[in-house]
Amino acid sequence: MPLPTPLRGVIPPVVTPLTPAGEVDTPSMRRLAEHLISAGVHGLFVLGSSGETAYLTDAQRLTALEAVVDTAAGRVPVLAGVIDTTTARVRDRAADAVRAGADALVATAPFYTRTHPVEIADHFRRVRAGAGLPLFAYDIPVAVHTKLPRDLVLDLADDGTLAGLKDSSGDEGSLRRLLVELRRRAPGFSVLTGSELTVDCALLAGADGVVPGLGNVDAHGFVRLYEAARAGDWSAAKAEQDRLAALFALTEAGDPARMGPSSAALGAFKAAAHLLGLIDCAATAAPQVPLDEAAVARVRAHLTGAGLL
Repeated sequence: MPLPTPLRGVIPPVVTPLTPAGEVDTPSMRRLAEHLISAGVHGLFVLGSSGETAYLTDAQRLTALEAVVDTAAGRVPVLAGVIDTTTARVRDRAADAVRAGADALVATAPFYTRTHPVEIADHFRRVRAGAGLPLFAYDIPVAVHTKLPRDLVLDLADDGTLAGLKDSSGDEGSLRRLLVELRRRAPGFSVLTGSELTVDCALLAGADGVVPGLGNVDAHGFVRLYEAARAGDWSAAKAEQDRLAALFALTEAGDPARMGPSSAALGAFKAAAHLLGLIDCAATAAPQVPLDEAAVARVRAHLTGAGLL
């Protein structure tokens, strides 16, 4: 479907349900996507960090993407993560996404290799030219180890290489300065925050939407937050954000002595989706450590406290 310019709203980074054997659970993938669309989200981001894209084979990525594109059936745009280490590999993933029917692409800077901003700009230009779909830059320095410079983003917005940015940098001061410049130079450019605990602040500053991992658990809450902000009801937006911030504590349910924060968060999102009946199995991809029974019980308590169970 044609991508709105700018793309606005709630675009959850969809988790990738797996079977106990570690294969993509296509029926659960479809059920989750349908649930999110029914909740009123404005798009779906497949194969991002919450989708465990780094753990999946190329074939598994394609299976997951095709299931979501088919389920969405043009009702909302589907953004496909084409995250990989180098330009050639990203272009291969982009070609898969085009064939699968994705509406836009999401790519990071190259990683493992050490690249200069000039090389990063060339990377995005080559990906955009090769695929022919709108391209969003994904700024996630905690994973890529490169913070996208504001001037680079502005230049690529100016020349049409980038249609938007998913900002998961955590640098809200830099984001605010970028938003000020974009209003003047590229008003059609879309900025989506990945900082789901401060969505109300980002929207007030001028961001166009949010890509919340917690949206897999409470999509309705993020839609209410967004709609309140769009209506200028900042008191209601703040109240919804406060509720979601409390619910986000479920990402800390895992035992830090046996698993890292990323595994704990992804495990919690999947455990919550399983408890809510959205997916059949809460398995995460190897070698991530799964949540134990005590952690799942803590996730259940958070869901109950938020009124979701």
